[in-house]
Amino acid sequence: MTGLLPQIALMVALGVAALILHELAHGWTALALGDDTAKRAGRLSFNPLRHIDRVGTILLPGFLLAAQWLTIGRVIFMFGWAKPVPIDARRFRDPRRMMAVVAAAGPLMNFALAFLSVLMLRDSRLPSLVVSALDIFITFNLVLGIFNLLPIPPLDGGRIAVGVLPLPLARLWAGLERFGILIVLALLLLPAVLRQQGVDFDPVGRILLPAVNWTYSQMQHVAGVSYDIP
Repeated sequence: MTGLLPQIALMVALGVAALILHELAHGWTALALGDDTAKRAGRLSFNPLRHIDRVGTILLPGFLLAAQWLTIGRVIFMFGWAKPVPIDARRFRDPRRMMAVVAAAGPLMNFALAFLSVLMLRDSRLPSLVVSALDIFITFNLVLGIFNLLPIPPLDGGRIAVGVLPLPLARLWAGLERFGILIVLALLLLPAVLRQQGVDFDPVGRILLPAVNWTYSQMQHVAGVSYDIP
């Protein structure tokens, strides 16, 4: 237990950092495109207390953490979200398409953070603790970035789809947002519950985990990192 608490604390700190920078990317992009709503609300801040969402930052990650430790004895997947920054699309010149750009900024931030962290792994003199922390941070960012690209409103991928689909289909797709969070929670929580009953049902995991591993390996290849992460 003594060694477990520092590991949990490190994972929480790195996960919260990835979530906050994801949301800040949305806010900064919206500001650059003409919407200062997030700035006026004080949400373009690195203060984590301004970004905590009771479900996405506390309850869901806590459930996933506990469920994995109790069932398989380790954590192989973690997900959550911070409180979304407020965006007023009416302030954009082209609200639908610029909202898609704002949505894309979050995952792009996560991919950029992951790649910069992979570049840091090129330094073979790094202590093992730093290497492990970078590995966790890379994984968090890749999971967050790739999962958010699923085309389900209110995920970023859903909002990108609304921005690029023909208008009639975009309106229909945007209407899914009222049910989207329920779909997302079901996809995340149902597999853990069914696994307790011996039912193997995890469609997101079958897509997400291979995608994360493939993206991680490609980033290592591009960065010239040729060793396995301990």
